[in-house]
Amino acid sequence: MSNQHLSPLRVPLVSEPRTLGQLTEEICAPMERAPTWKWWAAFAIAVSVLGTGAGIVAYQVGTGIGVWGLNKTIGWAFDITNFVFWVGIGHAGTLISAILFLFRQKWRTSINRAAEAMTLFAVMCAALFPVIHMGRPWLAFWVLPYPNTRGSLWVNFRSPLLWDVFAISTYFTVSAVFWYVGLIPDLATVRDRLKASVKKAVFKVLSLGWTGSHRTWSRYETVYLLLAGLATPLVLSVHTIVSMDFATSVIPGWHTTIFPPYFVAGAVFSGFAMVLTLMIITRVVLGYEHLITIRHLENMTKVIIVTGGLVSLAYATEFFIAWYSGNPYERFAFMNRAFGPYAWAYWIMVTCNVVSPHLFWFKKIRTSPAAIFALSLVINVGMWFERFVIIVTSLHRDFLPSSWSMYTPTMVEVGTFIGTFGLFFTLFLLFVRVLPIISIGEVKSVLGFARGEPGHGEAHPPSRPAAAHEAPTTDTSGWHTPPLAIATRKDVPV
Repeated sequence: MSNQHLSPLRVPLVSEPRTLGQLTEEICAPMERAPTWKWWAAFAIAVSVLGTGAGIVAYQVGTGIGVWGLNKTIGWAFDITNFVFWVGIGHAGTLISAILFLFRQKWRTSINRAAEAMTLFAVMCAALFPVIHMGRPWLAFWVLPYPNTRGSLWVNFRSPLLWDVFAISTYFTVSAVFWYVGLIPDLATVRDRLKASVKKAVFKVLSLGWTGSHRTWSRYETVYLLLAGLATPLVLSVHTIVSMDFATSVIPGWHTTIFPPYFVAGAVFSGFAMVLTLMIITRVVLGYEHLITIRHLENMTKVIIVTGGLVSLAYATEFFIAWYSGNPYERFAFMNRAFGPYAWAYWIMVTCNVVSPHLFWFKKIRTSPAAIFALSLVINVGMWFERFVIIVTSLHRDFLPSSWSMYTPTMVEVGTFIGTFGLFFTLFLLFVRVLPIISIGEVKSVLGFARGEPGHGEAHPPSRPAAAHEAPTTDTSGWHTPPLAIATRKDVPV
């Protein structure tokens, strides 16, 4: 390995030299070895928080949503804030998996699997809040437009609640299928490593008879590409629909056309911050510093710089349009945000979302995992306050001063929100134990990136496709060239 040739222009995506077998062993290790005490401690905390949240949800369902801090003026508050927050968290997974795949960004290969799983878990957390908000969640199936015995009674397609149902269900379904299809090659790898057992039988069913042949890879790549193209519009459509919950109203501060792109940019902004939070923890706990490298973290911080700039522009545009419109109600709504009773929340939002991302312009900060971790938490806090400011400050002082009111969340609402974090981290910890958290096939496809044979420049693939049963070829330097039956092959026979 000491004779390997590193490109002077590119940085390897796998920082330490590894053979194909070593990569498989490292990625499968968390699934095959007994969990450590750290995992058990984290899992116990997550399950405890989840159990507490479930108890609080059961209490408010049995008692009624009157236990919330809502009043006649503020009918939406904490629950919708958390709903929009969790939907936004889920956007980075689809962006990393689908859009970066279509743009052939190789650095996505080590983080896309965890980001996709994070999307599913975040959408599950988001879906809880509209169901609870219904007041009678056991009748939640009424939002589905199915033939029924209730005469001509159908769902109200003009209701924002129904828009959210369609948006969330569509986004979750496509994201789950995309995630599962990407898992199939790795499920087959795990299947072949297991001895005869119930677990092996389960993975045999889930891998759908994967053989690893050229034809199988070719079909897989076609399906994966189509799903990526199908999932890409969802990044724009889902949070656009969520933004329409507000933009189609006549409430000052909501009635604006900037909300769709503004919400999408904010969703990607907060989603990448959450991915960074999880990936930095994962790379340290599982020892994946050579797979989730500083370059991966730095590229994600660059995306945060761009989306943070878009969010900052949206903040400025809102104030400009409120002034330029000449509408006294719009002007008052935005002045009230900045200098009214909830000014503290507004300036927390501005500090976290406008000021803090600019620290990533300094290379020393965006290449420091500790600094990135701290700033990702700050951004997540700021994006939650953004949703809180948009919703509460636009409602608590409306057209009639006689109906002005203040809102304070109750412990029931706070406990429900904390409980969703318990659900999120419980699912993520189980995911780490049950499935490969990094895509084995895709990481192997970039194993030789920025590496070549000494004296021969960049490494080139062999002249003929390697059969599935052939072992990797080895050059004189000790570097193992991966077989061509991998996820990024584009010249395999159909």
